[in-house]
Amino acid sequence: MPTTWHRRVNILSASVLATPPSGSLIVVAAALVDRDGRLLVQQRPEGKPMAGLWEFPGGKLESGETPEAALIRELNEELAIDVDHSCLAPACFASDMLGDRHLLLLLYICRKWRGSPIAQHARALRWLRPLELHTLEMPPADKPLIGLLEALV
Repeated sequence: MPTTWHRRVNILSASVLATPPSGSLIVVAAALVDRDGRLLVQQRPEGKPMAGLWEFPGGKLESGETPEAALIRELNEELAIDVDHSCLAPACFASDMLGDRHLLLLLYICRKWRGSPIAQHARALRWLRPLELHTLEMPPADKPLIGLLEALV
């Protein structure tokens, strides 16, 4: 039976390399969980690749950055919230091709932050239960993470 390796989801057990292999792109994202067990997703703005799709907030790892430092920076830039390193729990990852590059999306769960999320660059924000995420149009790397979030949240 043929196996498809271009898109896999697994549990993270340790940090990843701070320097991605050539042709790879590491992206970090957060599943922000509120007190009601809902998750925050943001809609990609016009003029960006995959505009209009819903995604977990986060962004690209910069050279020399750890995944946690990148996510803390991205959440502050995108949502104007402050997150402590100790509040980020590695959850799972997705692997996919993005054009001619290999994308590795690292997803962390975060239940505690300072401030109220405000869309700084996104078109809109929505708080949804994990099951409701199946109804959204999401980037290919985000979609397979939903099932794991249903079990974790």
